[in-house]
Amino acid sequence: MERVFVSTHLFLDFLEIKNPIHPMSSPFFAPQLIIPNGVTDISFYEKALGAVELRRFSNDDDSIHVSELSLQGTIFHLHETTRREIGADPDRLGGSSVTIGLFTDDCDRFMEQAIAAGAMVISPMQDYDYGYRQGEFRDPFGHIWLLEKRI
Repeated sequence: MERVFVSTHLFLDFLEIKNPIHPMSSPFFAPQLIIPNGVTDISFYEKALGAVELRRFSNDDDSIHVSELSLQGTIFHLHETTRREIGADPDRLGGSSVTIGLFTDDCDRFMEQAIAAGAMVISPMQDYDYGYRQGEFRDPFGHIWLLEKRI
């Protein structure tokens, strides 16, 4: 099985989470991506990244308040913009304030899936002198993803 792990553009060693609902006691990153109010369709993350939705808290109109997703055991959340927000969705900010690094053995396949699911390519997959293969895309909600692997 291919191993995938998420970092917030920090170079982290692989962190395996045994139970995504009740993770082990070691610290781990679980990015919370802010999305606009009224979003009901987050299938991009399933189609592009193979994410699995673990649970969802919906508003009365069935829009997403919070969705917890897993990439093979690594958790991230989508959270709608709220009045007390300490962060904002990328549209409100005028761009993303963070790059989400996604290390995977098959970053080219992930890039193809992301494009097919509606991502906008920022930089195509390519090999770099410092020993990484990388490419960036913007997801439909404005979040920047850096697909990468060591070569």
